[in-house]
Amino acid sequence: MTARTLMVLGASSSAGKSLLVAGLCRSFARRGIHVAPFKAQNMSNNAAVCPDGAEIGRAQAVQALAAGVPLSADLNPVLIKPEADTRSQVIVMGRPFKTLGAAEYYDYKQTLWGYVTAALDRLRLDYELVIIEGAGSPVELNLKENDIVNMAVARYAQADVLLVGDIDRGGIFAQLLGTLWLLEPEERQLVRGLIVNKFRGDPALFTEGVRILEEKAGLPVLGVVPYLVDLQIPEEDAVALESGAVHSIAEKPDGIDLAIIHLPRISNFDDFDPFRSDPGVRVRYVNSPRELGQPDAIILPGTKSTCADLEWLRLCGLAEPILQFARQGGAVVGICGGYQMLGSELHDPQQVESRLTTIPGLGLLPVETTFAQEKSTYQARACISATSGWMSALNGTRITGYEIHLGQTDSASAWLEILERNAQPARLPDGAVSPDGRIWGCYLHGLFANQQLRDAWLSSLGWRNRTAGRPVAPVSTGTANNPSSYDRLADALEAALDMPLLEKMIWED
Repeated sequence: MTARTLMVLGASSSAGKSLLVAGLCRSFARRGIHVAPFKAQNMSNNAAVCPDGAEIGRAQAVQALAAGVPLSADLNPVLIKPEADTRSQVIVMGRPFKTLGAAEYYDYKQTLWGYVTAALDRLRLDYELVIIEGAGSPVELNLKENDIVNMAVARYAQADVLLVGDIDRGGIFAQLLGTLWLLEPEERQLVRGLIVNKFRGDPALFTEGVRILEEKAGLPVLGVVPYLVDLQIPEEDAVALESGAVHSIAEKPDGIDLAIIHLPRISNFDDFDPFRSDPGVRVRYVNSPRELGQPDAIILPGTKSTCADLEWLRLCGLAEPILQFARQGGAVVGICGGYQMLGSELHDPQQVESRLTTIPGLGLLPVETTFAQEKSTYQARACISATSGWMSALNGTRITGYEIHLGQTDSASAWLEILERNAQPARLPDGAVSPDGRIWGCYLHGLFANQQLRDAWLSSLGWRNRTAGRPVAPVSTGTANNPSSYDRLADALEAALDMPLLEKMIWED
């Protein structure tokens, strides 16, 4: 059979499309519908790894987990990962395609459109319902000619479209009615209903607003969705860091303070989401020496462009305070690109990341990294192999995570052994650690979701405020599989939306 399609478009970026699709996927899956998410083109440095090593956008992986379906490149055939303001790596069907400038990208529209339609066609053969997410606004008129993600997909699939507006940012009438006005007549005919998202307070206060929208749009408002907080679902991209939406607050003044460096091209920052379940642990994202303060530990996260962000670290003045902190015995951790930065040198003989062939690192770990064209993307299982410092108590412990990186790092002080990559046996060293265990790093994303490791490291920093039985969210693919959060999201949507009307739109037309 060919699946029915439902498309969720936003009147603007960050209207909440990704969460709405995840919640709807969960809701329909709970009703016994074989449902899958789809986004033709995503732009984000937050990626997840499929079982075959393919990369897809974080949001589509979260949506797939909410739906209870396997991760695959068909869910997100085109992923754009910005490396600079005007250059991005383009991932097609989960694999690197080309690194392109903004203008060059449009030269490949027809090629990419072929991948988009083929992926959607395959999903429609395998599922009963495909819920499609748009990107940004569907009426960016200067970009619309090259659109392969919004109304072009809606027209191709003849999908029923729901248009979503973010009332929290204000201007909800202009958002929704203005978007409808700018759509072409044949496009407007595909829009079947409106959703008012992120409402704070009593939705009954917006009853008159609903009436006005329905009268002027000639469309039903399917519901007013409340502003949902603390869902513990990974964010789609770093926009959440810009708004300060991602944080956790220490319960006591003597709690542990973790300072994560907010690199310009930060990636996979949901590595640090597990700390939300740790009482007395505060996570801060900092991008200046003034904000750094006196944390208990500094973490250098993953990045889409290690060399560029290392240069930024020096130019903004953060490199020296980090080195001073380490010299004074402070704990410094590097994950993936952050781990590469901690080494003595980064070599780029093919100029993959930089015009320089050798770049000095921070020199906090005795490792050197060499970049190459080939990208490593794996789901991984590993074993801790350490005999000193706080890691010694974990010697022999198995952990899970995932790898997404360019380059290989030579280390004489590896503390991890990779035992499995994409379900295939492997025996590879990873990571490096200082003799006292205070400075360490590795390529493995998702390692803080391994509670035993997280507890041991926090305890080495002086953390004592542990709570037995707190929620555990194991991560192996770059997404938190947290069923209770998806159920809470689906419950909220089912309470806020006119689900009988929505089902009628999907199944009876």
